[in-house]
Amino acid sequence: MKFTSEEINQIIERGLDEKTVQQQLSYFIQNNAHINLHAPATINDGIVQLSDAQAATFSSFFNALKRHKNIVKFVPASGAASRMFKSLYLFLDNYDINKETINSYVNRTKSIDLFLFFVTVEKLPFHDQVFTSLKKHYPDYKSMSLDQKRLLFVEFLLAKERFNFGEYPKGLLPFHNYKTHISTAFEEHLVEARKYAAIDGKATLHFTISKPHHEQFLTHFESIKSIVESKTQISFNISYSFQDAKTDTIAATLNNSPFKVNGRLLFRPSGHGALISNLNAIDADLIFIKNIDNVLMQHCVDKMVFYKTVLGGYLLKIQKLAFDYAYELDNAAIEEEKINEIANFLSDQLNVHISKEFEKYAHEYKLEYLKSRIHRPIRVCGMVKNEGEPGGGPFWIKKENGELSLQIVETNQINSKSKQQNAIAKSATHFNPVDIVCGVKDYKGNKYNLENFIDTNTHFVAVKNKYGKKLKTLERPGLWNGGMAQWNTVFVEVPLSTFNPVKKITDLLKAPHQLQD
Repeated sequence: MKFTSEEINQIIERGLDEKTVQQQLSYFIQNNAHINLHAPATINDGIVQLSDAQAATFSSFFNALKRHKNIVKFVPASGAASRMFKSLYLFLDNYDINKETINSYVNRTKSIDLFLFFVTVEKLPFHDQVFTSLKKHYPDYKSMSLDQKRLLFVEFLLAKERFNFGEYPKGLLPFHNYKTHISTAFEEHLVEARKYAAIDGKATLHFTISKPHHEQFLTHFESIKSIVESKTQISFNISYSFQDAKTDTIAATLNNSPFKVNGRLLFRPSGHGALISNLNAIDADLIFIKNIDNVLMQHCVDKMVFYKTVLGGYLLKIQKLAFDYAYELDNAAIEEEKINEIANFLSDQLNVHISKEFEKYAHEYKLEYLKSRIHRPIRVCGMVKNEGEPGGGPFWIKKENGELSLQIVETNQINSKSKQQNAIAKSATHFNPVDIVCGVKDYKGNKYNLENFIDTNTHFVAVKNKYGKKLKTLERPGLWNGGMAQWNTVFVEVPLSTFNPVKKITDLLKAPHQLQD
């Protein structure tokens, strides 16, 4: 594909180069690069299961050392809440009050979410706010039929000129209804961070957000700052970043040529994998990663916080061993026995696949081989038992060279046309809740360049309808999928009760999101 000089200027303006964009276009021809699943990661085969005593030991280890560490909590929070209200948007698009009742619509569409929404709406955290405004704008509200009231409530909730909650950033949507106030997921992340990430009276958090929502986040924090800091007795150092335009990817036609709008190349955000550059910009000893919608009401957080410290302690313990061995590899005259000890450590505790040819290597090549595998960032990822949630899971994958690697794999990375691959996927015992703690520095305290540890072949191609036409989009390797593919990885089982995401509006009706009497 040859670009015009004007198109090349468009590419350069975005911080990209022609070679990178040409490579992106080649991915459309290849379509999805499927992962080759070898087996699911299971207990004692890729997933560590801790006894209560072991968990307590790792928690204590973390709490004893954390005051000497620089800790940041990293929260991807750029998503809007529109998916949460999917059933309500469908209802507004397809329901005609002149033709049927809402009950008949629910029965016809078999929308359990919509049914739950209407029968329990008073328990949702935004109900009173919307209801009060609704009555103020419609003096005849009381005389309306039940269907009219319900339809009007949904319209008021989502209309752009009203509450427009579907376009809110999910982090700023009312989430939890306390006796004294209504909190957002953003606020819950602050309160939670106090319990495990605060050092010397200060907790540091970083939120990745969309640029149009920046002022909303700043305003919201200022409105709750004094209350939250008074309640927690700590101060908060909060920073924000946006998805860099240079991480956008070019869109293509169905014929794999560049898609253009008004004669200009179209570039689109490339998924959460683009956030690896945001993560790379953070200078910290430990980085905890957790999604914006995975929060609990404050009376429920103790177990979740405990397992955060368990994961942190596990990382610090295994990192110390890795650092000691890395130092020896760099500085000592190592005997063969020590080389084998380090190889066993990498294999047994960091899940590194050691080549079958390793024993045949000359001494100096063994050293270089071990150095190349121990000098990597480390991530310890909590895994919960699979309860049928959609999303990624822990698997052993086989690379083209036959090497096995422990990875988090998303559904769209799996070849759905392969019975063998589907069978492996369905046999997964655990699920990825995005409960990750990262060690991104080497034993000398130098930060790794995380861009060097991405598997760029794990891209994902999708077809979307835009501008009245179909186009192909390209997503970069996911942040905790291909974006961390070359990290040293440990999976640790954590209780399912630590995972309580809000993917749809009715999830807020579950016990961990409701104030108990």
